[in-house]
Order: sequence, then structure tokens, then C-alpha cells
Amino acid sequence: MRIATTIFLTDRTITPVRLARELEQRGFAGLYLPEHTHIPIERTSPYPAGGDLPPEYGRTLDPFIALGQAAAVTERLTLGTGITLVAQHDPIDLAKQVATLDHLSGGRFTLGVGYGWNREEAADHGVTWSTRRERTRDRMALMRALWAAEPTPYAGDFGSVRASYAYPKPRGGAPRTLIGGAAGPKLFAHIAEFADGWLPIGGRGLTETIPVLREAWRRAGRDPEALWIVPYAVRPSAGKLAHYAELGITEVVLQLPPAEEPEVLRALDEYAQYL
Repeated sequence: MRIATTIFLTDRTITPVRLARELEQRGFAGLYLPEHTHIPIERTSPYPAGGDLPPEYGRTLDPFIALGQAAAVTERLTLGTGITLVAQHDPIDLAKQVATLDHLSGGRFTLGVGYGWNREEAADHGVTWSTRRERTRDRMALMRALWAAEPTPYAGDFGSVRASYAYPKPRGGAPRTLIGGAAGPKLFAHIAEFADGWLPIGGRGLTETIPVLREAWRRAGRDPEALWIVPYAVRPSAGKLAHYAELGITEVVLQLPPAEEPEVLRALDEYAQYL
């Protein structure tokens, strides 16, 4: 099983360069980074995990810049976002960022896609909350038009682009795309329509939900062997990872503390037992 990691990198934590080097030297498979552009102080959106919102949410580094640094000092480490709030981006700019990072890293990039939970953050980006899922779907289609081998126009409900020259291209035509979020028919329908798999946060309840996703995938005519299920932000144990393996899961993303270098390296030492 591939053992990757995720962390809230901030202006107070270990740097992307130091972490990436340590991960590759120790044999970890990948690094995924989350995204929040800002956290409005006047906030009514509850923190999904309950309680007070941890301070690192308002201090996160830009994931594409941080992953670019990680790519520059590694050769094998896979790189991903966990997740990109696609609805909050200009899709033409985002398509260029994704393609450039994938190109410069030699095809090591995974685009994690999310719909978001913070209404106030989304509103500051001009996103009407009730449209965020369809807006994300629309932006993904527009980006795929820009990544197409030949100039391809796209006209959607939330944006359009003329047939254009847009290079570089991601390897394989598009990066591996995984959607994060809680299990449900809407999420699974979108995964089957325009993604390569699912990032289930925390990895709970997969025995019940994986068969439902596989059925949605089958109904969409997708290749059963092509579905990725990557439990994300997992607090590991030997029993938990063995259970994932029994479910056919081949990659898991472990949560690192949003801390300075000594604490993060201690966590990597602890997680080394699972490699």
C-alpha cells in the first residue's frame, strides 16, 4: 500500500522543501496539501469536525506554490491537493497552474477537488453557495477543454473559453482527479462523471459506502479497475490499514501535525512502521 501524507503547511510549520526531502528520503509515497485562501472572522459556517476552528486554517500556504517547491527538490514523490476549492478559482488560470505543475513534476500531480464548507470564504470569491457543486463541475469541463490535445471551445453555465492554444498539457491529457466529500448520491454521481476516484476524509464507513460508489461507477460505464479510493487525513493503525487493504485500497494519506520541523519529523518516525 502506498503511504502518502497531508499537512496544513503554514508560515509557522516545517517548510515544503524540508518536508518533501524528508518524505522522499524516508520512502513515503506522496504529499497532499489543503487550500484555504482566507478565513473570514465573521463566520457562521460551523467547523465540520466540531468545536473551534484550528488556527492553521487561516494560515495555509498556497498549495500550488508549496507543491512547486516540493517538486523541485524531489524525483519520485507524488504531489497533490487535498483539496482545491475549484469553484473559487478562475478556471483558465487554474488550468494553467495544474498543467504547469504536472509538467514540471514529470506527471506526478493529483488534483484533489472539493466543494468547500465555508460559506463566507466562498462568498468573498463571488460564489453563490447553492451553485458551488455545479460551478465546480462546469469549471472542470472548461479546464479539460483547455487540456485537450487540439484547441477545443467550451461554453457552460458559469464560464466559457474559445478554442485556444494552451500549453503545457498535463501528462495523459489530464491529471488524476479525486473528489473529496461525504458519501452521497450527488457526490458519487460527480465522481463517476468527471473524476478518477474519491478522497473520503478520515476513511470511516468504507465497508458500506464503497459498494455504493462502485455501483454508480458501473452505471456510468466506467472501467471497474480504474476507480481510485484514497482514504484521506487518516490517523493510522495497523488494523485500520489492514482493513483498507482487504477493501482493495492501494493508497492512503496519513495526517501530519501542523507543526515545526522537530514534531513533524517525530510523526514521520512513528509512521515509518507502516511503510
